[in-house]
Order: sequence, then structure tokens, then C-alpha cells
Amino acid sequence: MSPITTHALDTALGQPAKGLAVRLEFIEDGQVKQLAAGVTNEDGRVGGLLSANKGGIRPGTYRLHFETRAYFESTGRETFYPAVMVEFSLTDSSQHYHVPLLISPFGYSTYRGS
Repeated sequence: MSPITTHALDTALGQPAKGLAVRLEFIEDGQVKQLAAGVTNEDGRVGGLLSANKGGIRPGTYRLHFETRAYFESTGRETFYPAVMVEFSLTDSSQHYHVPLLISPFGYSTYRGS
């Protein structure tokens, strides 16, 4: 299992946000490095975001970048937020980190899941 996972739920429709592009990035010394990318599946999840063959994670600052404009356009809706970027800090590389995103065309929220 990937040490960092995410899923997205479209709260306006009451269902998973299928087809939402997601990038995982690592930020260090002001530089952003893309670690992985994917698209949410039928369940709103990105499988194998960081697979075992890509190594583990290390303490530091990470960011999940969600391409919400393209997602909402694909569902025939406009959005106030063309992208959502969730930055978070990891201190213990032995833990699993799950970062869900709840979205609607005019709002979003996130939290550390399990």
C-alpha cells in the first residue's frame, strides 16, 4: 500500500469524484518535485499513488494538487476553485497518511484520515 493515499468525494452530487487528476509533490528548500500522479477511479481513489518500488517517504512537506477545474468541466459544472492544493507535513515516515478531499463547485475541505 502507498504510504500516502487520498480520495475525493463530490459532496454536491453525494458520490465519489471519478476522473479527478491528482499530483503528489515534495517541497524542499522552495523547490517542488513531483513524486507521483494519477486519476481517481470509480470510488474516488488513486490506486498505488506511491507504489512500493518507488521507495518510502521521508519527513518533510508534501502537497496534493487536485485539478478541480477539469473535473467540474467534465461534469458540466463551473467551479470557483480551478485547483485545490493541500500541503501537509510528515514527521514519522513509518506511518500511513490518508488525506481525503471533499469538494463542491464552491467549497472544499480536507482532514487527516485513517
